[in-house]
Amino acid sequence: MSKIAIVTDSTAYIPQDLIKKHNITVAPQVLIWGEETLLDGVDIKPQDFYTRIKTAKVMPTTSQVPLTMMQNIFTDLIEKGYDVIGVFISSKLSGTMQSAIQAKEMMGSAGEKVTAIDSKASAMALGFQALAVARAVEASASLKVCIALAQKAHEHTGVFFAVDTLEFLHRGGRIGGAQRFFGSALGLKPILGLDDGRIDGVERIRTKRKAHERILELVAEQVKSKSNIRVACFHANAAEDAKALLTKTQEETNAMESILTELSPVVGNHTGPGTVGLAFMTEL
Repeated sequence: MSKIAIVTDSTAYIPQDLIKKHNITVAPQVLIWGEETLLDGVDIKPQDFYTRIKTAKVMPTTSQVPLTMMQNIFTDLIEKGYDVIGVFISSKLSGTMQSAIQAKEMMGSAGEKVTAIDSKASAMALGFQALAVARAVEASASLKVCIALAQKAHEHTGVFFAVDTLEFLHRGGRIGGAQRFFGSALGLKPILGLDDGRIDGVERIRTKRKAHERILELVAEQVKSKSNIRVACFHANAAEDAKALLTKTQEETNAMESILTELSPVVGNHTGPGTVGLAFMTEL
């Protein structure tokens, strides 16, 4: 039986206990802040990021997982006898998939042991996909079965989130289909989602509380009559709001797994402080 290693990137921001439990390797994205180059979730954690950004005179930018780092991760795992399945942030949101593909191509015949998959997602919609494959590995599924599962996992996940402002997404060039809300949403809370890996505007809600209620309604609609529901609530410096929403979501969906997590600094840099969202996964 082949040994299989799962690799994802830091935008998933899977809680550390689950990373360790399921032996998942995380490739960190990069935050560039003035003269500093910081590895996402390694050199800078969410709370540090949100504290610092409040008074920052220079705003940070982001960059995909570096090609050399991706290659080093793959090479190290292959040398340890693993086949590698990499599940990464949507290629429509980041160049990380391209880094993975290029790293694989540069590795010659060793690259044949790497399969890179576009999750068409981010945050815990990506995290759930990586976890699903890792759990299949633990259940002794074959490499072929694990790859097939990883390739279809995105069809069973989704994400909705509310931002305080579209300014951060607009500034970072990640606004996608939510562009139609920009400039006309003053006083309203935009609800966004991912459509085929691209950010899209869903609707605008008058207050934060009602926006969070609507996110729950949208998720409940998506998972209705589905089995083995898993949910996660993620936030950008809005822990209390996220905890409350996760509790309600757990009750409403009767989810078999519920996770509270933060947005990584790289993702939070694009969505902005105050963002709260829900990700879900249903039976594969």
